[in-house]
Amino acid sequence: MFQVAIIEDDPPTSHQLKQWILSAKPVITVEQWFSRDDAEAAIAREDYDLVVLDIELGCERHAGVAIINAINKSARGTPVLVVSAMPATIYRSIMKALDAWDYLQKTTFSEADFVDTVLEILRTARDRNPGKPCLPVGEELSLDPLRQGAPRWRGQRVNLPLTAQRILATLYEKRGQVVSYDELFQVVKSGRNRDNIRKHISTIRDAFRELDEAFDGIENIPMRGFCWSDPARRQ
Repeated sequence: MFQVAIIEDDPPTSHQLKQWILSAKPVITVEQWFSRDDAEAAIAREDYDLVVLDIELGCERHAGVAIINAINKSARGTPVLVVSAMPATIYRSIMKALDAWDYLQKTTFSEADFVDTVLEILRTARDRNPGKPCLPVGEELSLDPLRQGAPRWRGQRVNLPLTAQRILATLYEKRGQVVSYDELFQVVKSGRNRDNIRKHISTIRDAFRELDEAFDGIENIPMRGFCWSDPARRQ
């Protein structure tokens, strides 16, 4: 699984960045840190796949530089995406010299720009470290939560719209567990009601049954939500 740290002392900005990531890929785990001390302790403790970092934290104008140096000394090679209000024309080259992977200047980029940058960094980091999978892949279903390509069921492409893909990824990530309606509401961008979720589930089931008439991998848990039940385990 991918784990991302957001180090940003402004809570609204931090929450916005987190929401953008989760809206695009809810299977990514996002942790938030608001001070240099907490961030450095977390970096020493956790093996993050990406750190999204502001340069200025509280009264420390260049706290982010110290954190990047700490990351570089850890020898883990954790990618860093700097998101700062400092002028990109000046600081992008500085951050590159510090081995940051990219630099985005606040107020000058869109949600799509940010999400595309995050996912591209994660894809590149994953390709450099193929021993760390994106998502546990079973014998029956394979998913890549970082790409918009269709999932594959027993080697065959499952044709699903993007929202249905996100719902499927959430169910599969928590396979064997009940995924509540409230959790699924966080995956869809509109139509956050039970009827709409049930329609998406129906779409998913129909797509699988086009490939496998006997497919019954998604259980309806009355009044609660849905559960991905591994067919292989039920046999």
